[in-house]
Amino acid sequence: METVVSGIRSTGNLHIGNYFGAVKNFLKMQHEQRCFFFIADMHALTTHPKPGDFKQSVKNVLVEYLAAGIDPEVSTIYIQSDVPQIAELYLLFNMYAYVGELERCTSFKEKIRKHSDNVNAGLLTYPVLMAADIIIHKATKVPVGKDQEQHLEMARNFVNRFNHLYQQDYFPEPYAYNFGEQLVKVPGLDGSGKMGKSEGEGNAIFLGEEPESIRKKVMRAVTDSGPTEPFQAKAEPIANLFTLMSLVSEPETLAFFEESYNACSIRYGDMKKQLAEDMIRFTAPIRERIKDIHANEDYLKKVMKSGGEKARESASATLKDVREIIGFMH
Repeated sequence: METVVSGIRSTGNLHIGNYFGAVKNFLKMQHEQRCFFFIADMHALTTHPKPGDFKQSVKNVLVEYLAAGIDPEVSTIYIQSDVPQIAELYLLFNMYAYVGELERCTSFKEKIRKHSDNVNAGLLTYPVLMAADIIIHKATKVPVGKDQEQHLEMARNFVNRFNHLYQQDYFPEPYAYNFGEQLVKVPGLDGSGKMGKSEGEGNAIFLGEEPESIRKKVMRAVTDSGPTEPFQAKAEPIANLFTLMSLVSEPETLAFFEESYNACSIRYGDMKKQLAEDMIRFTAPIRERIKDIHANEDYLKKVMKSGGEKARESASATLKDVREIIGFMH
């Protein structure tokens, strides 16, 4: 049995991109592997959230994980900051990460371009904390989207560097796992890039979002004037709409609009109306479970307590070994 680790930042609600990028895969794996699923609240500190908003966001993500189908009886779901061993391992592995390789990270360069007023050390060492999240449980499988491949490659570099430096074969190499399928990068509604709250509220469809809000967002999605010749290559905004439809709609629906596009008879308004209804249908059962779980404070406390205990037990064993390998005095 292999160990699987996956997580999500706690800066907002889960959206369809999160679901298809990680959660869907994790649901398949939790009954077959040793699974850890966490809410990455320490990662979220790079954006300096207000305490009240921060606490609510963590709760929201926990609720939505559970509503999406993560079962705390068979997998370990926990809050990142409830496991202090992660922070210590993060500190230790910063000693094996080099500034040059961190500065070359694509996500870091993108963040400093978009948020030049908040280039903090946490952004630079983000891949190290992500590596600590994974290797604290000696995980080998990490369900991630395509945009996280570079971070995972860096985690492998850190692991191999540690093993080589101390002439140990302690940490296994983690790798992206997507059930043999191509890694999913779910596009947003703004015509380019991936779905995510950081790109703007209108870019993402959230799992707990109300139907009318979903309809308004999808109908505002970027399109063009339509194809002018049969089988014309799709512009990025149009290709994105078809990708989203492939995730939430029936195959027959997708085929209908593909045929319409290739025949130059497509009506984007009709396509977006259908896409909105399919998104509403897809999120409906999750939306109802979110409402039920959110009101059950006793259940949430029980889940957090149990998950934290299991995660700390696993993390403590790893950290004890790492400290001994490094040569710390006890």
